[in-house]
Amino acid sequence: MSAADTGSEPCQGAGPSEATLHTLREAFNAGRTRPAEFRTAQLQGLGRFLKDNKQLLQDALAKDVGKSAFESDMSEIILCQNEVDLALKNLQTWMKDESVSTNFLTKFSSAFIRKEPFGLVLIIAPWNYPLNLMIMPLVGAIAAGNCVVLKPSEMSKNTEKVLAELLPQYLDQSCFAVVLGGPEETGQLLKHKFDYIFFTGSPRVGKIVMAAAAKHLTPITLELGGKNPCYVDDNCDPQTVANRVAWFRYFNAGQTCVAPDYVLCSQEMQERLVPALQNAITRFYGDNPQTSPNLGRIINQKHFERLQGLLGCGRVAIGGQSDEGERYIAPTVLVDVQETEPVMQEEIFGPILPLVTVRNLDEAIEFINRREKPLALYAYSNNVEVIKQVLARTSSGSFCGNDGFMHMTLSSLPFGGVGSSGMGRYHGKFSFDTFSNQRACLLSCSGMEKLNDLRYPPYSPRRQQLLRWAMGSQSCSLL
Repeated sequence: MSAADTGSEPCQGAGPSEATLHTLREAFNAGRTRPAEFRTAQLQGLGRFLKDNKQLLQDALAKDVGKSAFESDMSEIILCQNEVDLALKNLQTWMKDESVSTNFLTKFSSAFIRKEPFGLVLIIAPWNYPLNLMIMPLVGAIAAGNCVVLKPSEMSKNTEKVLAELLPQYLDQSCFAVVLGGPEETGQLLKHKFDYIFFTGSPRVGKIVMAAAAKHLTPITLELGGKNPCYVDDNCDPQTVANRVAWFRYFNAGQTCVAPDYVLCSQEMQERLVPALQNAITRFYGDNPQTSPNLGRIINQKHFERLQGLLGCGRVAIGGQSDEGERYIAPTVLVDVQETEPVMQEEIFGPILPLVTVRNLDEAIEFINRREKPLALYAYSNNVEVIKQVLARTSSGSFCGNDGFMHMTLSSLPFGGVGSSGMGRYHGKFSFDTFSNQRACLLSCSGMEKLNDLRYPPYSPRRQQLLRWAMGSQSCSLL
């Protein structure tokens, strides 16, 4: 997610105190979070928090970014509840030691992978999906048996308030803490040693977080953003494409890390696509989108002014209106956009969609590949070979053919970036794996020492030959 600067201090008062962190670390070292029963109880508490406070959360999200109840349910509350339910259903299986094969030298040993928690985890969430992007990684951290410090964004202050005041009532406060504050407090928080850091936000802040983690050699997941391309082939129905692109470009007022940031298409397709986009926008938001209850608002004045500046790029084909008092930017389509203009140099993170013309598929792929690798990439065509070519010849965190956004609803798919759009994966079992140390374990027999003579000096060519065979011979070993 781009454009998300975050900070922190404890919900009870000022500053992430040493005492708070000491309490959490002591709880972890005492083994409180390790039993499956404890993890289950905390996940159940998290599920109750979502159900008990659904209306409060919807109201907070509406106040922060103007989200409708539908958008809040679809992109935040339901996804989080599904994640909790999935973890509860599969926790015992995920926690089991994973038996692996052995060779002849270890034939009578037990080899397995143990999934153990890292310890004290820090999760820093952004403002654009302030519930989803806090709770989804939290589910994985709890399931994996960690203690957690949660840092919601101060920019989505209403959701932050609900999380800080109510969430601790549903979790064991000796193992979990919510801290508040701005960039200065976050900087102070990052000076402390954590065992794992999970950050969602802008690449700029991601570099700061990564530098702080490096001082302690702390492993880290960075969920960042970038300019997500959307290629539209000539061989497709423009209205179908317009419906799907407009929906997930203007969802949450465009403040979505996986939204298409620009469209690549031919001049001929652009001429067909623009009226189709106008039709879709009118159908979704009416003749005056400003009065629609289904269109969100920009998070704050700073981002509103930034987006206003981007409206001067290219030529406005649809929309372009704004209202500073409401922080409203109309669903906008820009044409005749040049690659060198500001709207093509930064992640937009708002309801503005530039159309950039290319001559053919090869030129579109070349355009995509000379830029940083995106978080998501989209391609539309009735020809499956075109979709396959875009997939095969590009790289991105995720890819959707003839759709967008919906991959985020599948816990069976990992979510994360590549290169400048991030590192690490989560959602579903991928979250459990992210917050677990994959510990390699070998338990050997204390007897039968004669079998080990092969590996002891004095060495000989014959022993070397036998050793080569023994180390290469794999067999299945069950716990």
